[in-house]
Amino acid sequence: MAKVAVVKTSPATVIEDYKRLMDLADFCAHVPKDKPVFLKDNISWHYMFPGANTTPWQLEAVIQYLQEKGYKEISAVHNKTVVISAPKGQRLNRLDKVYKKYGIREVMNYDPRDVKWVKYEPKAKMLALPAIFPEGIYIPDYFFGKSIVHLPTVKCHIYTTMTGAMKNAFGGLLNTKRHYTHSVIHETLCDLLAIQKEIHAGIFAVMDGTTCGNGPGPRCMEPVQKDYLLASADSVAIDCVSTHLMGLDQQKVKCVRMGHELGLGVGKFEEIEIAGEDIRDVNFGFDVGATFASHVGHLAWFSPLKSLQKLFFHTPVVNVFILGSYLYHDYYWYRMKGTARINAWLQTPWGQLFQKY
Repeated sequence: MAKVAVVKTSPATVIEDYKRLMDLADFCAHVPKDKPVFLKDNISWHYMFPGANTTPWQLEAVIQYLQEKGYKEISAVHNKTVVISAPKGQRLNRLDKVYKKYGIREVMNYDPRDVKWVKYEPKAKMLALPAIFPEGIYIPDYFFGKSIVHLPTVKCHIYTTMTGAMKNAFGGLLNTKRHYTHSVIHETLCDLLAIQKEIHAGIFAVMDGTTCGNGPGPRCMEPVQKDYLLASADSVAIDCVSTHLMGLDQQKVKCVRMGHELGLGVGKFEEIEIAGEDIRDVNFGFDVGATFASHVGHLAWFSPLKSLQKLFFHTPVVNVFILGSYLYHDYYWYRMKGTARINAWLQTPWGQLFQKY
């Protein structure tokens, strides 16, 4: 049976609560100490927006835990997307200060000076990637033989209903052409988890739900304080539990259902052992909703217009969509709606803790 640890927390106790959480989830039993381990943080938006990105206390607690438990080779991997700047995200979300404080090496998996992309032939049967990338599946050579610790947050997502541990690999294993896979995103996430199980020494996820994201995530959300922390060695199970907490329709999170059916993890809530809090009756009542940008995305990826995807996204036409996303999110939505939500959150206990970083 899969185990997911769930703990309630507060700004005053969050670091120690994270350590207790990781013990409850049997971290050391799943992540070998004699192998290097790297952290894969989650930057869904380079701007600081509560609920969207790995929090500095989440990162700090995990690093402290690893160092206290005797893990010697610790690094961090950052990815690049066509719309998100990883270095800017590290700075604005105060993660760079945490990495520097604890002497963690940061590896940019889009920088040829840090990693080399190598062709990989998965042993598991792939559902989507070979058709999307007929030239072959290329992944960073830096990932092989190391354990990975994912650092997602509890939030909704316009394409996958929720985003968590499974989708966190999307920004690490695949290069900047990964948006080609959006119309088969759930199958892609299952493929990526199968690959992770082949190449990593251990896989673990530590999820922050101190401030969760309700609405059309992973960016245009309403921050909601919930004070939960989650951890598990089963990426499917922790995403299932996060979906349960948010009160989202489990049937819409196809990657969790498929992951369960493929034996990649446990995707049925009643079959998961919950260590810590009793959350059987917890329901945040979240709803994904939509924005203008998400409507455009759904038209391009999931409507009959998807037959034009190669024109839209495999040619210079893609720059029109990139510019449109940039202008809508970073200029219109962030300024018209996001700033007020951030300012209100900064007055909360979690916002005040963020400012201390």
